[in-house]
Order: sequence, then structure tokens, then C-alpha cells
Amino acid sequence: MAKRNFSSKRNAIYNAVCSTDTHPSARWVYERLKPDFPDLSLGTVYRNIALFKDEGRVSVICNVNGEERIDGNTSPHPHFVCNCCGNVYDVEDTAEQADDCSALAEKGFAVESKFVLYYGICPKCTVKQ
Repeated sequence: MAKRNFSSKRNAIYNAVCSTDTHPSARWVYERLKPDFPDLSLGTVYRNIALFKDEGRVSVICNVNGEERIDGNTSPHPHFVCNCCGNVYDVEDTAEQADDCSALAEKGFAVESKFVLYYGICPKCTVKQ
């Protein structure tokens, strides 16, 4: 594989994704970086995020209001998506979820990866209601 030129914009885009736990959209990244990179385009952000996905450096968690939400933490972990505010949160696995893979293995399934995504109302939105 050819070594990729890691430009300052590409590096800034990657760092913006990895330095937050908000599971940002491309637009969020663009809005954060535009003041420091006036010539940055939203297309550049999308292309670089697509490159990072292809390289396995970021993961797409879900789609909220038509925008992919990205995670720089590519280790397996579950997420919660709030149906009210659209925030995406990292959540803990429970022992019961961990046993799901064991139960599948007992039935002959070879689990290669696991992706857990919960939808509901987050604590902040629950308090507002």
C-alpha cells in the first residue's frame, strides 16, 4: 500500500473526530475547523472521513437526521442514540450482552464482530419532559 500524504487539513480532520466523544458528523467537523482553515470545504471533510473509514481508522455508528455519525474509537463498544436530541453516547456492555456471543457460538455461529446500538431517550431529554 502506498504511503499517504497526511496534510495538515487531513490531520486536523482526523484529530477533530478522535478528540471528541460527541460522535460528530462531517458538518460538525467542518464547522469546528473552518475558522482555522478558511479554504476548507465540506467536500474535503467528507472525502477524508471516507478515506479514514476505508482505512479502518474511524467507524460509522449510525445516521441521525440524515448525517452519518463518526467515532474515532474503533474498538468494539455499544452506543446509545437519543431519539429526542440526536446525541450519541458510548455506553457500557452488560454481562448479559457479553453472553450473547457465547450463546451464538454454542449454536455453531462464528462471531467475527459485534455492533450494539440502543435507541431511546437520554437522561438530559428525560429531565426536560
